[in-house]
Amino acid sequence: MAGTYSQVYIQVVFAVNGRQNLIGKIWKEELNKYIAGIVKGKEQKSIIVNGMPDHIHTFIGLKPVMAISDLVRDIKNNSSKFINDRKFVRGKFSWQEGYGVFSYSHSHISRVYNYILNQEKHHQNITFKQEYLELLKKFEIEFNEKYLFEWIDI
Repeated sequence: MAGTYSQVYIQVVFAVNGRQNLIGKIWKEELNKYIAGIVKGKEQKSIIVNGMPDHIHTFIGLKPVMAISDLVRDIKNNSSKFINDRKFVRGKFSWQEGYGVFSYSHSHISRVYNYILNQEKHHQNITFKQEYLELLKKFEIEFNEKYLFEWIDI
């Protein structure tokens, strides 16, 4: 759209169904690149994609013509199909319903990028559940724990 300017940066966080540790180290980078390609294919800017065996973070420069819910739906649907078509896991892979989305200003790009880049180091000290609850509280998002991700004890 001519004459439309924006600066919208979002971090999207979503988990493997049942929060199982299914994302394997040997194909994690391939998945991250695939997700970045989905974002780019939707004409959005993929800044970084990374995560852990049970969840993914993706940091996106979002154009205002794209609905976040549509973008996340497409990321989750297409990446699930990618994982299943390549038989990276036994049985059927899927993401849990729902996701977290958090917005940032331009001045936070470097900090958020490094946070996502260093997920493995970060998770030596904190679980995904703790991380996710901290994000919800930091951004003052009201939530009911019974509607959060399906947590399994591992």
